[in-house]
Amino acid sequence: MTHLHKTLDIVALGEAMLEFNQRPSSHAGEAPLYQQGFGGDTSNAAIAAARAGARVAYLTRLGTDRWGDHLMDLWQRENVATAAVQREPQAPTGLYFVSHDAQGHHFSYARAGSAASRMQPQDLVHWTDAITHSQWLHLSGISLAISASACDTALAAMALARSHGTRVALDSNLRLSLWPLARAQACIRHAVSLCDLFLPSLEDMTALTGLTQAQDIIDWSHAQGATQVVLKLGADGALASDGKNQQRLPGHAATAVDATGAGDCFAGNLLARLSAGDDLWAATTYANAAASLSVQGFGAVDPLPTREAVLKVLNTSSKGATA
Repeated sequence: MTHLHKTLDIVALGEAMLEFNQRPSSHAGEAPLYQQGFGGDTSNAAIAAARAGARVAYLTRLGTDRWGDHLMDLWQRENVATAAVQREPQAPTGLYFVSHDAQGHHFSYARAGSAASRMQPQDLVHWTDAITHSQWLHLSGISLAISASACDTALAAMALARSHGTRVALDSNLRLSLWPLARAQACIRHAVSLCDLFLPSLEDMTALTGLTQAQDIIDWSHAQGATQVVLKLGADGALASDGKNQQRLPGHAATAVDATGAGDCFAGNLLARLSAGDDLWAATTYANAAASLSVQGFGAVDPLPTREAVLKVLNTSSKGATA
């Protein structure tokens, strides 16, 4: 195993997209209005990490269209390095719409045949430097799901990372609209065996494994090979395990208006703090606070908090605990 000097904290791999997020209507029967923003789970996590102070790069393919230009501009503004992003003249950048109702938020995608879905393992020729010089490689179930070639690329990137001392983080992010359950089960199980940190959600793991109890999910994840596991429990916080010790770390009260990017915010902030030297428990506590802020605004990117905002929440909660 070769350990190179780490000039990046986090490199994320996946699909970034344009987001159109429904805004509340002022009158009954009014046609919905959509605010244009940005999304894509690993891109959201990368931006969240950068806002937390981490050194971050992104790996993907984008179309040579205006949407792709807008995403490149976004990453530049957010201090996410784009030197390794590939532009694809033969395929578009993906889009998605978010609608809201009493049951929560719902996604509608226009991503079939997107540039990112055309990722190939040979793209690693362009991405090797970023992966091997980063502390962490971050991927998700969506990184694996968008196409067979993208899955092969993600798994090859994970293997490359591990061979160069780069730790691998995987968010379950199960989207059964993208692939059949049996394939998702096989691919995600294999990916968990290649990761150092697994970030599942209760809902995802019940669908993937049939398990409904937090402890059973933690045990399953370690059994597949994940060294560290942080089970996301939404408003209830998270259950973190390093295989020897466990801590349940509470969430923070928040008035949620849009939970679109909350899990991505959690992942990015967790990795930023682990990169900065925090232990798993402190990093999870920080990520819980960050996620509570991200649900208080619309869209996946706009509400992602700065480090100053997160520290304010943590400071307020610690004062409350000692009062």
